Amino acid sequence: MAAETIVSMVLEQLTSIIVREVEQEVRLVVGVKKEIIKLTNNFRAIQVVLVDAEQRQVKEAAVGVWLDMLKDASYDMDDVLDEWNTAILKLQIEGVENVQIPKKKVRFVFSSPCICFRQVALRHDIGVKIKEINENLDSIAEEKDKYNLNANRSIEEPQRLKTTSFIEVSEIHGRDEEKNILVKKLLSESKQERANLPVISIVGFGGIGKTTLAQLAYNDALIRAKFDHRIWVCVSDPFDEVRIARAIIEGLRGQATNLVEFQSLLECIRDTIVNKKFLLILDDVWIEKDDKWGPLYNSLNNGLHSESKVLITTRKEIVARMMKSTDVINIGVLSLDESWSLFTQLAFWDRSHEECEELENIGREIVGKCKGLPLAIKTTGSLLGFKKTRDQWQRILDSEMWKLKELEKDLFPPLLLSYNDLSSMVKRCFSYCAIFPKDYVMKKDELIKLWMAQGYLNLEHDEEIEIIGGEYFNTLALHSFFQEFKKDGNGNIYECKMHDIVHDFAQFLVKNECFSKEIYGGEKASLDVSCEKARHSMLILKSSSNVNIYSVQKLRSLLIEGTSSFPPDLFKHMTCLRSLKLNRSWDNKIPSEIGKLVHLRYLNMSGLGFKELPETLCCLYNLQTLDICHCDFLLKLPQGMGKLINLRHLMNNGALKLRYMPKGIEKLVCLRRLDRFVAGGGPNGMGLECLKNMNKLRGELRLDGLSKVVDETEAKNAQLMNKKNLVHLQLWFHGSSRIEECNKDSAVLEALQPPPKLEFFWIDGYRSIILSPHWIVSLIHLKVVHLRRCNNCEYLPALGKLPRLEYLKIWNMNSLKRVGNEFLGMENIDTSSSSSPSLIAFPKLKTLIIYGMENWEEWEYKITGDITIMPSLSELEMFNCLKLKSLPDHLLHATTLNQLSIDGCVSLEQLYKVEEGEKWSKISKKIETSNEEYITIENCP
Repeated sequence: MAAETIVSMVLEQLTSIIVREVEQEVRLVVGVKKEIIKLTNNFRAIQVVLVDAEQRQVKEAAVGVWLDMLKDASYDMDDVLDEWNTAILKLQIEGVENVQIPKKKVRFVFSSPCICFRQVALRHDIGVKIKEINENLDSIAEEKDKYNLNANRSIEEPQRLKTTSFIEVSEIHGRDEEKNILVKKLLSESKQERANLPVISIVGFGGIGKTTLAQLAYNDALIRAKFDHRIWVCVSDPFDEVRIARAIIEGLRGQATNLVEFQSLLECIRDTIVNKKFLLILDDVWIEKDDKWGPLYNSLNNGLHSESKVLITTRKEIVARMMKSTDVINIGVLSLDESWSLFTQLAFWDRSHEECEELENIGREIVGKCKGLPLAIKTTGSLLGFKKTRDQWQRILDSEMWKLKELEKDLFPPLLLSYNDLSSMVKRCFSYCAIFPKDYVMKKDELIKLWMAQGYLNLEHDEEIEIIGGEYFNTLALHSFFQEFKKDGNGNIYECKMHDIVHDFAQFLVKNECFSKEIYGGEKASLDVSCEKARHSMLILKSSSNVNIYSVQKLRSLLIEGTSSFPPDLFKHMTCLRSLKLNRSWDNKIPSEIGKLVHLRYLNMSGLGFKELPETLCCLYNLQTLDICHCDFLLKLPQGMGKLINLRHLMNNGALKLRYMPKGIEKLVCLRRLDRFVAGGGPNGMGLECLKNMNKLRGELRLDGLSKVVDETEAKNAQLMNKKNLVHLQLWFHGSSRIEECNKDSAVLEALQPPPKLEFFWIDGYRSIILSPHWIVSLIHLKVVHLRRCNNCEYLPALGKLPRLEYLKIWNMNSLKRVGNEFLGMENIDTSSSSSPSLIAFPKLKTLIIYGMENWEEWEYKITGDITIMPSLSELEMFNCLKLKSLPDHLLHATTLNQLSIDGCVSLEQLYKVEEGEKWSKISKKIETSNEEYITIENCP
């Protein structure tokens, strides 16, 4: 991480302490206040020269060493200050009952002599640490004068992004010929049995588009159809033959292997590929000797199918020759015209014709400096897309960065130009990404939570912190630091990767501060000396591994994926952690020592098999994210959960054995995310009124155990209506079938009025006869509705009035016998008069799925006049509606319908059987498709 970043974080903490001393009357021991003021002055004096220092370290190694010393001292001070803040918070929580985090002033009252003694002892301990660090910082501040560092020049503040400004461009420009050649070679069939496995190599400079071209082939429809298995392995440097062998087996079998010895892995590969057509892509290969590749190749070559192939990408032609390539595709740089075309898509995307003409000459000179490398052009074009004036473009053209020979790669100058254009907050977020291994899939939401845990998102903007984190992510995407985006149905990015050159650049920036390592079963997994000064680490564990990480006790991030065995005293040593991920990696119960991780903000234990969490977890007063998703055996949460007053995300989706929420949960008023709330649960559990003040909740909320709600008053006290940022709500009832209990559901549902912006609504196990809350038609933003197992319900609600409903699924409503006008919301409407306006029911509905309706007999409407029903319907699926006699005419005549599936509906199958059914002729679209078991009419022209 840049020194500028950590120094800024420390100064923020110091300022906060000084302000708190004045406002909250929290007194330090004599002399410490002077140390803090001195410390602040030292850091500020250093801060003003950091921009120059960070730029000069590329050329001057001594400046780089000085910056490393400064970062070490800054990290140590950040830990001390956070320890002080945490201790004050602990005294606040444990010393005052019914406490809540104040926004402004708080006067601490500690009546207990024991508490006062602990406070004095704490002040002394913190004071000693601050003084020691200050002495070290004195010498660092003096040493800066040796280098004649210049004070910060005025830095241009990056323009805040528009939410609609994200654009994507094709990463392939001028590669049509290479693409066609590659696909043709991969599809080519041998006319005679071959003795050796063909290897095709794509060779070219870093950032020139080799991986993109390989991905195009990997995902091509013809390629997918041809090969039984397609395996993608990111090789990188060094060439780890054991890791590659394991990755090949995982690709072939769809699951990891427990094999340890290399020879056993080779034999497994050989046996698995017998008579199988496979395409193996090895991306980013560097090895130049065949001592490691030879055994792998021989294993792949044995049991060879005549059509199998290997495709590699490499920057070196010697690698292609060593791997005995039968074909080599050399990728050259883009031509000037191709380079200009790519550049203009990014740099000129939101400009007038006049602006483009004015900037064209400078733009062409800048493109020339990119040397035809697509990644360099994309990065520079993305940067200039934010520069509005000719002078700004000229400064980029004249930058000394283009001339720096000390930079490791040709692509680093444009990346450094783009990086330097970022705000300090976004820089720190990008640098953190060096923790991940190459080709790692980064999840946007998780990344933002990790940034927040490290303090990279300013909590002064508490209400907007997730929004700001999303903007930082989008900024990095727009500057071409991220790629290979995946998006949800609304077009929002939820995961991405980094180009391997960009990853190299991130590692270049942080040097040895971040590292990732893949560890295999049977290895002696002590980390090497180069890791000892690391602050952030990610371990990818394959099979069962025993890891010794005591050499990196100052880690602030430890992210572990896979199965592992750690010593039980691990948490006694890793006390600096801000982020800890034990995803699927902990095979023991969580030890009580976890409470010693007082700095911890992010704790991910998703998928683990523990039954309970230790009460000491509730000593983690700084905790912001607790992820226990899919902890299938977890029975209860700790009773002290109310102490976690900084908790923002309680992620418990899939922890289905949780039967109640503990007392004190109502104090967690900072929560933004609560996946699942379980109502009731006996004397230990809490009711829905706990949700009353959790008005910051956003996203998704599932309410379980609603059959245990006492009455509508309890439901009303949840005040769901005030949780205005909820967009996804699930209501799960279930319970006894006694009439009085069933009838209660109607009143409870009525009292659980959702907020108006709701987009997704799911109701399950509802037991009343009538399912028609008055508020249902007011949810004008609703897009998706699921109604499931409402077994006593005799009528459907008036969903036809919902103007934006696109997807409706109705399951297992066994008491429903007929559907009519009430479904449309038009029971008492007469449109027969010429003056009556035309009406549309279900105007946006695209998908309707109904199944398991065992007693449903009739589906027809009694309407007159100008009414349109489901004009946008494209997919209708009917399953196991045994007694339903026919479908409404409006469905049969729908011109938009392109998929009709009927299965387990005896009468319907006879009526609409392809070409033979009595009402087949009434279906306006037909294709010649028939099946003995069910009718499928799809992809109609």
